[in-house]
Amino acid sequence: MALEERTKKILRRTGIGAGAFLLALVGVGWLLYAKLDSNIRTDEATARALAADQGSRPNPGPHGGKAKNILLLGTDSQAGWGSTRADTAILLHLSGDRRSASMTSIPRDLMVNIPSCLRPEDESRTKAEFAQFNWAYERAGAGCTIRTFEKLSGIRVDHHLVVDFSGFERIVNAVGGVEVDVPEPISEPEYHITLKPGRQLVKGKDALTFVRTRQGVSDESDLQRIERQKDFMRNLVAKVTDTGTLTSPTRVYPLLDAATSSLTADSGMDSPAELYSLLKSARAIPPSAMKIVTLPCTEHPDYIGRYEMVPKEGLALFKALREDTPLPAHLYNAYDKDGHRERPYFDKS
Repeated sequence: MALEERTKKILRRTGIGAGAFLLALVGVGWLLYAKLDSNIRTDEATARALAADQGSRPNPGPHGGKAKNILLLGTDSQAGWGSTRADTAILLHLSGDRRSASMTSIPRDLMVNIPSCLRPEDESRTKAEFAQFNWAYERAGAGCTIRTFEKLSGIRVDHHLVVDFSGFERIVNAVGGVEVDVPEPISEPEYHITLKPGRQLVKGKDALTFVRTRQGVSDESDLQRIERQKDFMRNLVAKVTDTGTLTSPTRVYPLLDAATSSLTADSGMDSPAELYSLLKSARAIPPSAMKIVTLPCTEHPDYIGRYEMVPKEGLALFKALREDTPLPAHLYNAYDKDGHRERPYFDKS
């Protein structure tokens, strides 16, 4: 009997210990989730602005709304201007069957019709104007950028994510840096950085210099900068998927922490669970089914250093995105005779 009682006591203590350990794990998990959840800022101001102009927005896409269009905005404060503009705008399109996806860059210097928008801070309205695309954010925030894009494309934006450049650095550092091919010396006096030509791993300010700088690089256009940004995104996506980051809790948490700490999102994307669901959808898509393109454009005849959309190709691209059909192949599959990628999106005629 004595042995039996001791055995029962041991089992009870073991059970209590195991239960306490499990509760501790649950507690730690909850704390980590709460930390990620508190990092994200919900963009209620944009929700109010979009609701005010709900009647002028495009209808949701086909397939019962299963295809998703997410507008990714990278913002930067303008030194000496006291304002913020969205200098990077990319539409992430996830197909309804989640077998393919695309990322379409919209040049910041594209001349577009910016509609009258509600200013969330004082409920006043901006005047409609013909101006470069990135001015929409400066005029009235993400809501005005979304409506400007919707007016241009006829595509309903389902969600949006806004990340500042400091957050971009943290995301790159969280994955251990990204390998890029620097085509020529790229200098950024603000950071006292010069990237030398060649294949190299970039982190922090070096990565920001690679994707952001355009002064003194090539033709100094936003289009050549977009090409570097697209290459960077391809390599970043490949690194995250190839290294198993999304399936490893110890690897994915730092990435989510970095991403959420600098993120402003709509109410449908403002939780770690919703973001992780997006990441899982992206993980299931093979690299060959992810197309990264730029809106076809050409130099604007009336505005020096600005662009206008090439109507035929631009409208074909938007139609494919609206209808959730494959993108026109010539927009992402053109190479010259030496095997180098051309700029099929840029019509110089």
